[in-house]
Amino acid sequence: MSTPPPPNQPPAGGFGAPTDPPPGGFGAPPPAPPNMQPPVPQQQPPAPPAAPPAPPAGPPQQPPTAPQQPPAQPAYGYPQQGYGYPQQGAPGGPAAPNPYGAPTAPMHAAQPLPGTPQGPSGSEKRTQLMIVGAAALAIVLIVAGGFWYASGSADDGEPQAGPSASTGAAPAGTPGSEKAPANPKARVLYNHPSPAPEESTSVKGSWLTDSVYAKSDIGKIVGYNLVDGGKKWELPLPGEICGATKHVSDNKTAFLFRASQPTPEVKYPPCTEVGVLDLTTGKLVWSGNAKGSATGDRPANFDEVTISGNTVAAGGTSGGAAWNLADGKSLWTPKADAEGCYDSGYAGGEALAVIRKCGRHPNQTLQAQTLDPATGAPTSSYKLSEGIEWASIISTKPLVVAADVGKTAKNATGISDLFVVDPKGELKSRISLASGNFGGKCRSTEVEMCSNIVVGNGKVYLPSIEHQGQESGRTNELLSFELETGKQTTDRSDAGERYTMYPLRMDGSNIIAYKSGPYDKGGQVVSIDGTTMKQTLLMETPGDRAAKKAEIAFSPEFSEFRYHNGKLFMSRTTARKSSISGGDPDYLFVSYTAS
Repeated sequence: MSTPPPPNQPPAGGFGAPTDPPPGGFGAPPPAPPNMQPPVPQQQPPAPPAAPPAPPAGPPQQPPTAPQQPPAQPAYGYPQQGYGYPQQGAPGGPAAPNPYGAPTAPMHAAQPLPGTPQGPSGSEKRTQLMIVGAAALAIVLIVAGGFWYASGSADDGEPQAGPSASTGAAPAGTPGSEKAPANPKARVLYNHPSPAPEESTSVKGSWLTDSVYAKSDIGKIVGYNLVDGGKKWELPLPGEICGATKHVSDNKTAFLFRASQPTPEVKYPPCTEVGVLDLTTGKLVWSGNAKGSATGDRPANFDEVTISGNTVAAGGTSGGAAWNLADGKSLWTPKADAEGCYDSGYAGGEALAVIRKCGRHPNQTLQAQTLDPATGAPTSSYKLSEGIEWASIISTKPLVVAADVGKTAKNATGISDLFVVDPKGELKSRISLASGNFGGKCRSTEVEMCSNIVVGNGKVYLPSIEHQGQESGRTNELLSFELETGKQTTDRSDAGERYTMYPLRMDGSNIIAYKSGPYDKGGQVVSIDGTTMKQTLLMETPGDRAAKKAEIAFSPEFSEFRYHNGKLFMSRTTARKSSISGGDPDYLFVSYTAS
């Protein structure tokens, strides 16, 4: 199924590094102890492309027919022009009334899906950038993928996906589950050829457990074993996958899909169907949809889906809805009100939170609310400043909201400020990132799609932007802010000369990060001690020419990175047939295993 790219694609040519800074370094708190201070850069970001189009005036009367998809996967690892696109967000005020009540829209019962398993599409070739053999080669600035895994529940023993934000309360010294292997030098596990549809098609969604790696494909989800990458199971779907959560609960996860393939009459079927997948068996536990507050008898069109505990919640411009994870029973839907409010998107994990839009453009207001997952009733509400169109949720417990206030975010990060909200809905602290010295990034129209920023140990961790190192290479550092005070700490962990670091998730009180390597070395996965900021090497990928070319095709921002127990998977979120014949293999995902 083909879908058009989103309106706010990165500029042609990919993603490059910002201007080299003067001496002094990046992002350091004043004052800081000697040798603990990263340099402050010249703020010369590349000119961003046009901002995304204005949102509709309240919930639309019909679900949109053209889906929003991330841009085609850019090549990763070489200096290019530009590195992102602008987004927007907001700040605060009082609580809001409860817009929720008993379920007002039925959800269709779980149904088996038609079709028989299909084999994967053949490999297509495309030209990739050649590896440059120069020591001064600048590794492109790409923000880390916002996907991570925490240790699983005692019920199933499987690693449970969820935002590192969910571990914000982890005390210092809490041990992580990831241990350094006897030999961190990794080998390629399995590289799967990419499908090659004529137009850009969503393949969002990938999940890694103790026994399986599951990945979305064209009209299906496939589970692969962790020994040699062989297929374990396959779940065919009637239409394209159009969204997926990174969370796993009780070894189940949720995704969005279209009810049918495109036809000449309906080129872009709406994204209305919610499905829950058992990652062990590959079986569809249930699927269904719900009516939106402004869609009449038609199913609501959803943009995002998430999980918190036993609740699956999906939201979008035509409203939201929630279901029981185990059986698909409808739990609640937001009620329509005179202000035209709707739930634009939810964030899950340890808690459930929502960004709720009210009013009509250009006078819309946003509220960041925490919800009772069973009833949808707000347990706290923080009103963002008027005129702010978009906001994202970095963490649900504690609640940390990201926004671009007054369009002051620099370096195309989409974040000028973080707002830390207490359980009563009152502002605890405000963290300014408007200097552009930090590498966290949020996508304006998606609530739970921030990357390169994680929360844990009562802090928020994010890297400095890439800058000139001590020698000829480029590098950056991992830094942090206290959530309680909003002040920058003296925490610092250097990526190392010619390496660039991207935090992926928390592991107890440790930070799991991916480090892109120079042209002649592989990348690394490290565990960073949350107290000492000392790094432990968990994995180093192969640095030979073929392996390096495969690895640099996946950027931490536009790809899904999954690391657990000595296994690393990098996968695409969109697929499209290359317009250039020949060249290097094009992969849906690549994977590595450390011995």
